[in-house]
Amino acid sequence: MAKDYYGVLGVAQGASDQEIKRAYRKLARELHPDVNPGEEERFKEVSTAYEVLSDPEKRRIVDAGGDPLASAGSGGFGGGGGFGDVFEAFFGGGGGGFSGGFGGGGRGPRSRVQPGEPALVTMQLDLDECASGVNKEITVDTAILCDVCTGKGTNGKSKPRTCDTCKGAGEIQAVQRSFLGQVMTVRQCPTCMGVGEVIPDPCHKCGGDGRVRSRRTMTVKIPAGIAGGMRVRLAGQGEVGPGGGPAGDLYVEVKERRHDTFIRDEDDLHCTIKVPIADAALGSEITINTIFDDPVTVTIPAGTQPGQVVQLRGQGMPHLNTGVRGTLHVHLDVVVPTKLDAAATDTLKQFREQTIDDRVELVSASMASSGAGGGLFSRLRNAFAGR
Repeated sequence: MAKDYYGVLGVAQGASDQEIKRAYRKLARELHPDVNPGEEERFKEVSTAYEVLSDPEKRRIVDAGGDPLASAGSGGFGGGGGFGDVFEAFFGGGGGGFSGGFGGGGRGPRSRVQPGEPALVTMQLDLDECASGVNKEITVDTAILCDVCTGKGTNGKSKPRTCDTCKGAGEIQAVQRSFLGQVMTVRQCPTCMGVGEVIPDPCHKCGGDGRVRSRRTMTVKIPAGIAGGMRVRLAGQGEVGPGGGPAGDLYVEVKERRHDTFIRDEDDLHCTIKVPIADAALGSEITINTIFDDPVTVTIPAGTQPGQVVQLRGQGMPHLNTGVRGTLHVHLDVVVPTKLDAAATDTLKQFREQTIDDRVELVSASMASSGAGGGLFSRLRNAFAGR
């Protein structure tokens, strides 16, 4: 199977040259042996992936399902790195070996049948759908097996024939001049793209590729507890490979919509409810609905202060793997009335007169904590104390 050079750099197959360069520079800084000892192999792997994808010819081979470095290191001084890399740096080369007194030879023709690429789609979900799980239909545009040639790529009973350019080898040799003299290099055949065969009479539907683009609809099962940014993997539902090769995987990435009531923090939920000032002072019970629309009672303790939080364990989001639910944090917003009738006004006035001593103590504590105890308040307190 061809190496996933795009995956090594963490970029999509259609990434631009600038995106590939940025990804390489970021990883190279993180993995450089001077910064992270022990990451030498990863650093080499990232450097190799960038070398391949920054070369248009090598990248074209990768996009066609091949591996331009698969033949490196066969015989002579070859091998993953070392002298063979020096020759490639001087003479280019499509990843083949070299000959002319130094050994060499290539890997021979590659298979026309290649594995397909993975595919990615996104899905928008409401928070309650993430909580309970849901079956959703999605429509994807992917490459599927050609139903006319069933992946063979030929028209009717016609068959592929041996490539006239490379005589079936999948590679061609070329002489390069250098400071060492004439050197024989091996490159992928540009006519058959390394396959060793050509299709003179290709399928009229797929043009010889063995696959066609198609839009199809499927049902995806979203598990309870999934969160935004997570992906559901559907094995073998991605792109069919060139030549009718096995399909890659399809990944469904979840995007979580903002909820009107609840704010999510992993498996916990937060919400705010308004509490009348009388209920906050005397204590009360308020019924609210959870994310599953189940009614639950919130006990408001007597003397509740603004911003106080009541925790309801087991009323949050279910954990993705265990189903154990997190905690619902209910933030209490004490509401002061803005309009009072005459009776309510008289009642509050009476309450104020009865609690004047409590209010004086509250002011005293507040000013003392702010360092104001030696000022006006101190003089007033002494005056009242002397009466």
